Amino acid sequence: MHNDLDADEAWERLRASRSDPPARATTGSRRKTYSAALEQAQQLFHAASVVGPATSPVLAFYGLSQAGRAITAAAWSLKGEDWRLDAHGVTATGFHLPFSDIEIRTDPPATQGSFVRVSEVLDSPVWQRDPLRLEDVWDLLPPNLSYPLTSRDRLTPLYTVGDDAGVGTHEHSLLSVPVCDLPDRVIDAGTCEALADFLVSYPAVARHESYVTTRALSLGPEAPPDYSRYQYGGGELVMNWCMPEGMGSGFDGMATSSERQAYLRTLTRGYAGVRYFLPVLGSMQRELHPLMAWWAVLYALSMLARYQPAAWGALISVDISQHAVPIERLLERAINHLPVLIADAITEGPRRLRDAAPQRKFSGHLASRGRGAGVSFAGRRRRAGGR
Repeated sequence: MHNDLDADEAWERLRASRSDPPARATTGSRRKTYSAALEQAQQLFHAASVVGPATSPVLAFYGLSQAGRAITAAAWSLKGEDWRLDAHGVTATGFHLPFSDIEIRTDPPATQGSFVRVSEVLDSPVWQRDPLRLEDVWDLLPPNLSYPLTSRDRLTPLYTVGDDAGVGTHEHSLLSVPVCDLPDRVIDAGTCEALADFLVSYPAVARHESYVTTRALSLGPEAPPDYSRYQYGGGELVMNWCMPEGMGSGFDGMATSSERQAYLRTLTRGYAGVRYFLPVLGSMQRELHPLMAWWAVLYALSMLARYQPAAWGALISVDISQHAVPIERLLERAINHLPVLIADAITEGPRRLRDAAPQRKFSGHLASRGRGAGVSFAGRRRRAGGR
């Protein structure tokens, strides 16, 4: 789905924004940092694009880290000197363990580390006591859906259609959308209980009011979910959520299409123009922002490449490592995907806080210009089997 993201167009958006920086990056040190950090980020990503996997994770991670400085420089939510970043704010340990079990921790909230501050701007959680396994964060990235690290049960993004094609153009009291990429283990079980157990890790989906069932007239509340299967594994289910009270402005309090799309955005995270329901890991209170999932994964890979070069060399050898090709694909997509996510994140921070900040016209340079990342619901179903 995301193979066709236009990194060049995203860098064009970012470069154009530097003559009229957004939000708090309009003057002084914040403006200088915004421009200089984006220039460094672009050059580092370009360097990562022309080398192989032996060194590209180091360059890509530091490109993302410098982009984080631009994000905080522009953020309305960071006042005074809080926008300045010190240290990484994230650590990786356990390099002696299997690749999938490398442990990732963050610094505590409200500290100055890059990961913590950028997470704050993007309303993304941090964790410090209980480590996350690399595999768990790896699985949060939509491009990794077809690249599992082990045979364990996975918690991966659940794609949905957040435009008129998915939500519909009519007025209604329910938000109804397809929840896609449900795993075979849930579909094969075929029961309400198996679905409910799976959705414990997806609180936003678990708040649904109902879903499409089979034999509803004869079985009543015991009717099983009516899944649509994909040709090559997985499937989807149309689910319904009650709209929040007072949110509908249509006839008799019904919600318009735009109101239902707005509600869907509160339940999901965006990724380059499309929407996903994401799992909540461990003791977190909400799901990781996709940019921060990328950050954590690239940090772990870059540390492994820098400080354990022999082990890294073995991991990326296609002759001996089952992880070599998934790592290659991940690093290729980092070069294409991250510029788009960075540009969107710089837009998102000021937009999320606009009601609490002085009003200023936001530069049109960073507005999305039809990147072609999304596909229609019908297109998704045709392509789902070809992952």
